Amino acid sequence: MTDATSATTKKRPVYTNIHVTQIVGYRLPPAGIVSILHRISGLLMFFLLPFVIWLFDNSLTSEISYESFTSAYLAGIGFVPAWFVKLATLGLIWAYLHHFIAGVRHLWMDATHSVTKAQGRNSAIVTLVLSLALTVLLGAKLFGLY
Repeated sequence: MTDATSATTKKRPVYTNIHVTQIVGYRLPPAGIVSILHRISGLLMFFLLPFVIWLFDNSLTSEISYESFTSAYLAGIGFVPAWFVKLATLGLIWAYLHHFIAGVRHLWMDATHSVTKAQGRNSAIVTLVLSLALTVLLGAKLFGLY
């Protein structure tokens, strides 16, 4: 390489893996946050699947089991207080809504093939805002605010 070409080429940045000590100061873009939350919401739904099956079974089996289903939100389940049951249900609501909206976002990006960096950022922000707003709305209903 000659001196003229080495002087005109710019030095490219070197990207390395993020070390554990750098995680706090690392600024993740909105699309990265949505991607990580998409994985977390899927994992949360998977681990709470026995709870969902129990809820579904108790809501449909009989009138007596439906009464135990509704009393779980008023009096709790055994040693688990009612507020914790509602909190677990709120976590499921958020996980489902975020996972669904982020999944639709990914399907839209795959179908259009015309996603720019700005569109990816904007759709990630819309995903975060929609999932949180709908979770707050349904959470207010769950906790009896309306």
